[in-house]
Amino acid sequence: MPFTFNAAHYPESPGCYMMKGADGRILYIGKSKSLRNRLRSYFTKQHENKRIKQLVDEIASIEIVLVNNEAESLLLENNLIKRHKPPYNRALMKEESGYAYLQFTKEKLPRLGVYYRNQANRLSKEATGEKLGPFKSSRYRDALLAFVAEHYGLRTCDPMPKRVCLQYHIGKCGGVCEGLVSEADYLHQVREASELLADQGEGLMEALYAKMEQYAEHMQFEKAQRLLLNIRNLEQASDKQIVERQAAIDQDILYFEGTYVLIASVKEGMLNDFRLLSLDGAPGEAAYDDFLMAQYNPQLEGRSRPSELIVNTIGDLAKVRAAINRRGASSIKIAIPKRGIKYELLQLCKSNYDYRIARADQS
Repeated sequence: MPFTFNAAHYPESPGCYMMKGADGRILYIGKSKSLRNRLRSYFTKQHENKRIKQLVDEIASIEIVLVNNEAESLLLENNLIKRHKPPYNRALMKEESGYAYLQFTKEKLPRLGVYYRNQANRLSKEATGEKLGPFKSSRYRDALLAFVAEHYGLRTCDPMPKRVCLQYHIGKCGGVCEGLVSEADYLHQVREASELLADQGEGLMEALYAKMEQYAEHMQFEKAQRLLLNIRNLEQASDKQIVERQAAIDQDILYFEGTYVLIASVKEGMLNDFRLLSLDGAPGEAAYDDFLMAQYNPQLEGRSRPSELIVNTIGDLAKVRAAINRRGASSIKIAIPKRGIKYELLQLCKSNYDYRIARADQS
């Protein structure tokens, strides 16, 4: 039976959509700042592209994931495609596609370069240190790279020459290649730049404003003015997002309400899965605790365990913690956040929970 598209079932908000076949297999993953309008275009237009026509004919259901803004939809789309590898997505399956970070190279005199999370190593030398990103905008990424290199007098050349080049003569490099800056001073500048870049997202802007005020206090008004212009340029190009972060741990975010729980999985900082599950028993914290203890029972074989659970509510924290962290099992932390990124992730889960419950009531 052909899929019947009902525009009223889809919100006019940003997110990703997963088109599935009759067997439940994901055929195509896309994103839009207005899901309703984007999905409507598949079913109300005459498509000349044979591949799109074939896709539309195979659609049996559409699952969506809501996000906060366009930046998050772009990153989440990339993460989902990497994970599910849908047959109708081609360009974004390559490991070196998607969004990049900035990171210092591991050289005697490091330079700041571009690094992709999923590729072996794009840098000419092994990358080291904290990564800043990811960036959906190459313009913002390149502007930040240029600003940091110029502000701290860092080299951008690869390989490093023996004599100063144009970058030095136009005031964008300190000239470490020719010894115009000592190795010790250069490495000090690299450390300062690394500390600055370690302030992710809004923290980076706060650090830049603090630096600007420091210049002004020391009556270095020209430097303060130049830095202010850079800050404003970066702010205009920046998009806050929480779906991909630089993190080494895996997390499950669980939003409980009524007789359901929505679980979002984060793998190495990347949000890539949402599942709505029904609970046994009457709604309430006792049922939620039972679910946690069953779902993360350390005696279950073949089931990966996250490093942390982020939950919106819990009944007996000590009891649940003891049950899921029995001797011999890898430890799982439990967080019930009231602010910060973890809280924002919970709110994103709530939005998706509310949407899916509303859709279920419409069926």
